Amino acid sequence: MNSHWHQQLAELVESEPELLRGICRGIEKESLRVAGDGVLAQTPHPSVLGSPLTHGSITTDYSESLMEFITPVSSSIEGTLKTLEDVHSFVYKHIGNERLWSASMPCIVAGDAGIPVAKYGSSNVGRMKTVYRYGLGNRYGRLMQAIAGVHYNFSMPESYWPEAQKADGDEGPLQDYITGRYLGLIRNFHRWSWLLIYLFGASPAVCASFMRGRGEHHLEPFDAEGNSLHLPYATALRMGDLGYNSSAQKSLKACYNSLDNYIETLTQAILTPHSDYAAFKGMQDGEYMQLNDSLLQIENEFYSTIRPKRPGSSSETPLKALHDRGIEYVEIRCIDVSPFLPLGIDSAQIRLLDSFLVYCLTQPSEACDEAQQDQQASNMNAVVNRGREPGLMLDTASGPRALSDWATELLSAISGSAELLDSVHNSSSHADALAEQQAKVRGDLELPSARVLREMREQGIPYYRFAMGYSNRWAEHFRDWQLDAQAQQSLVDDSAASLVRQADVEAADSCSFEEYLTAYFDQYKVLNHGD
Repeated sequence: MNSHWHQQLAELVESEPELLRGICRGIEKESLRVAGDGVLAQTPHPSVLGSPLTHGSITTDYSESLMEFITPVSSSIEGTLKTLEDVHSFVYKHIGNERLWSASMPCIVAGDAGIPVAKYGSSNVGRMKTVYRYGLGNRYGRLMQAIAGVHYNFSMPESYWPEAQKADGDEGPLQDYITGRYLGLIRNFHRWSWLLIYLFGASPAVCASFMRGRGEHHLEPFDAEGNSLHLPYATALRMGDLGYNSSAQKSLKACYNSLDNYIETLTQAILTPHSDYAAFKGMQDGEYMQLNDSLLQIENEFYSTIRPKRPGSSSETPLKALHDRGIEYVEIRCIDVSPFLPLGIDSAQIRLLDSFLVYCLTQPSEACDEAQQDQQASNMNAVVNRGREPGLMLDTASGPRALSDWATELLSAISGSAELLDSVHNSSSHADALAEQQAKVRGDLELPSARVLREMREQGIPYYRFAMGYSNRWAEHFRDWQLDAQAQQSLVDDSAASLVRQADVEAADSCSFEEYLTAYFDQYKVLNHGD
């Protein structure tokens, strides 16, 4: 049965198709740079690619070796992927014999010391980004920060919201209505995001070097030599305890029932000292070891599968931007880089994500409590580590339920959103993408996580050779990519202009780094006092 919001959307787009054609998206795709032998590159970020501080398309994440490619906001799936292809091709022209790693879990790494922290220049904002990364390394280890992913940004077109609010009879501020609806999407996403992990997870194994020196773990050797470790039914180890997870953060229950609750929870975590991090108060090699000794240095340290977002200035905290102007879009953070795709993601996956997110937006979304959050975390953990286990049961409010039955039901329900999206695009591409995922649940098509282990087993190769094989394949693909002259010149100009902007930022600093940090964190204190 269609929900009220789904029926409302269907009626609105019948007369105004642009309300769905104008869905906006953006992709942030991370890739490690590796040497020809599959070892993490130790070279700095190439200066010919511009400044990672100010370049809009090419930057770095945690490490100098962890590149991040960012597409502009666009309503065109094909245009977004074309931009990403152009950026990959441009980068390959400037990294010599290095490759971009084709998977989420890292290449061969020589411990924390072999992972160079990203540098952003001498400006206060650049130095803050680097110190934040030192803090992450000290708190969680640098190895965890070498994991790559695909972040998918999604927003409904601006024209949709006034029409939806009017149809709902809501007479409050429009931004409050938008924020409330996005919070409902986020709550539903947390309920059902295990489905995305199951369908698209592609990290069931790791190179043994990733675990060296990390103590006890629950992984099993994949080969007799112990070059690879895995879990036989895992889908996305990146999303489990080996990846972006924190034992200290397990006590942090971020609430998405209201934006004020979310902001208050993270603000308190940023302002409250945490005993585990008191040891990193000093300096090392002339640099601060962290930004502060709180549970979170800044809100970006809060690891979540989805984030509410609002763009802000470089000196404005993300929480202040959300507090002042509400939610503008959501950022999906649980997507593995697929080694089987040159970009790590393709148009069919994007169309499934859009259908899924429209479904989350247009379904009832009751307030969530801690018991439900614990249940959702339990389901996520089960799917991450045992998602392909025959007969796997997940927790629901009415008792245990087979993953296969629940996944079948969810995909069937999502079909209404796929049909609606196809109706405004005069195509069947969303329904086709959904049918592909339904075939995976039935067992007619192979899940990516299963394919990773099957290819390793059939070829008799460890994980790093498997991923290196695809890295070499896609390196050849992008080196052969015909980058048109206009795109080439635009990227050359962007890189040069970004270096100028970095120099301008550095020249504009008018206070010490300590004064800059004080002013930055004072924004959280204002939020904390509700002023």
